[in-house]
Formats: sequence, structure tokens, C-alpha cells
Amino acid sequence: LAAPLAEGPAAGQGEQGGVRKFASVAAVFFENKLAIIGLVVVVAMFAFCFLGPLFYHTDQVHTNLNRVTLPPGAGHPLGTDDTGYDELGRLMIGGQTSLIVGLAAALIATFFGGLWGAVSGYAGGIVDSVMMRVVDVVLSIPTLFLLLFMAAIFRPTRPMLIILIAAVSWLITSRLVRSETLTLKVREYVQAARVMGGSSRYNLFRHVLPNAIGTIAVNVTFQVADAILLLAAMSFLGLGVPPPQTDWGGMLSQGVDYIFAGYWWLIYPPGLAIVLTVVAFNFIGDALRDSLESRLQVNQ
Repeated sequence: LAAPLAEGPAAGQGEQGGVRKFASVAAVFFENKLAIIGLVVVVAMFAFCFLGPLFYHTDQVHTNLNRVTLPPGAGHPLGTDDTGYDELGRLMIGGQTSLIVGLAAALIATFFGGLWGAVSGYAGGIVDSVMMRVVDVVLSIPTLFLLLFMAAIFRPTRPMLIILIAAVSWLITSRLVRSETLTLKVREYVQAARVMGGSSRYNLFRHVLPNAIGTIAVNVTFQVADAILLLAAMSFLGLGVPPPQTDWGGMLSQGVDYIFAGYWWLIYPPGLAIVLTVVAFNFIGDALRDSLESRLQVNQ
């Protein structure tokens, strides 16, 4: 009877230790003022893009040539674009595409890249060499060129853009997770699990990947920022989502055509939205990395 009774407090202590670790990470994270600013900006952007259209109703399907490039004023706080769409409503709809594509592409790229890197690092030997050579070959091709080539072949719908951006974004993640795996697989607890008969699959998903979650979590935030920039670059070059859909990069591309006409409201709002969102995600990633590193230092 003693063994089961002793198990309860141990489990409770483990849960309390997990809560304390999370609290220490959160404390370090929220001590970073830039992280708080970044978090507020990201939340505000999501609220603006996804809740804004519920309160500010505009027609983003039918063009109206009678109100083309109207300056900001009554009825149109940010004016209208070159096809008569309300610019403020357009900014919300475009933000939905940019944020959805950025988040989805980052999650897919992180999942696939993390799995690829973990398998490569844990397997080692010829498997590791072959898998990493595949990564090196793809990395040797300029990312933007590869994206433009694939976008020219496939119709750039929103799901296709997510797949295309994820297809070129998982490479760096795989290298990061592989490096982390090479360190983790020689730890005592992994070696002990292997000696006790734990399979490679069990050790990989039970011990290696959970302990690399810090690296993976930090990488996601940077991947979102990179994916938004890649989508903006593709849309700026005319390979974004087809009309009447849009994203911030497509809006910026259309606005540049009028840069010398003084239509500033076609350029600054989408450009500012891209910069603020990307910088905010980078602030969050930097703070998350610092907080996780501080936790590791305390544990050591």
C-alpha cells in the first residue's frame, strides 16, 4: 500500500513543478516590454481583421467606378482604391488573407520541418546524410525564385499559397530541430529509455520532440512573420490571391502604381500593417526565446 500512496504526492509535485516552470517563463516573457507591445499589436490586428468587418460593413465584391480613388473623408475613413473598394474594409479583408496564410503556412512548415529534422538527427548515419542533403539542395535554390516558379505553375488560391509558402519554409526549421535532436538523443534519460527497451519511435515522440518544444515554439513566431513577408512579396509581383480577394501585399502593389499621384492612402495603410505585424511577431519570438533560455539556465 505504501507505493501507491507515495505516487500521489510525487505526481502532485510534478504538476506543481510544471506550473512553476510555466510561471517563470511567463514572468520573464512579460518583463519584456517589447513582447507586451508585440502581443498587443498582434491581438489588435486579429481583432481588426476578423471582428472589424462585423461592425464596419463594406462591399468588397462589386466594383464602383463612380468612387475611384476618393480621398479619406465622410463615409470612407481611408478613402477608396482604384476600383472603388473602400480602403478600410479592404484592409480588413486583406489582413484576413495575410494572417491566415501566414499562420497556416508557419504551422505546416514547423510541423513538417520539425518532424524531418527530428527523424534525421535521431536516426543519424546514412539516413541523416541523405535527408540533410535534400535540405541543402532545396536551400541552394533562391526562395523567391522557387516560389514564383511554383506560383506560375499552380493557380495561386489561398490554400495553394499556404502550401507553396510552407513548402519553402520548413527547411530552416528542420536544421534547427536536427541540431536540438543531436543534443537531446545523448542525454541520460533518452539513453536509459533505449536500454530499457523503448523503441526509436517512442523515444522520439516521448522524449526528444517534447524537449525540443522550446525551439519549435520560438521558430513558429518567426515563421509567421516570414510567411507574411513572402506572401506580400508574391502578391507585390502579381502572384497573390485572385480578385476580388486581396492581401496586404496585393494592396501595396496596386498602390505603388499611384505613388506619384499623391494617393498616399493606397500605400501607407497596407505597408504599415505589414511592418507592424511582422515586427510584432519578431518581438514575441525574441521574448519567447529569452524566457525559455532563462528557464533552461535555472534548470541547469
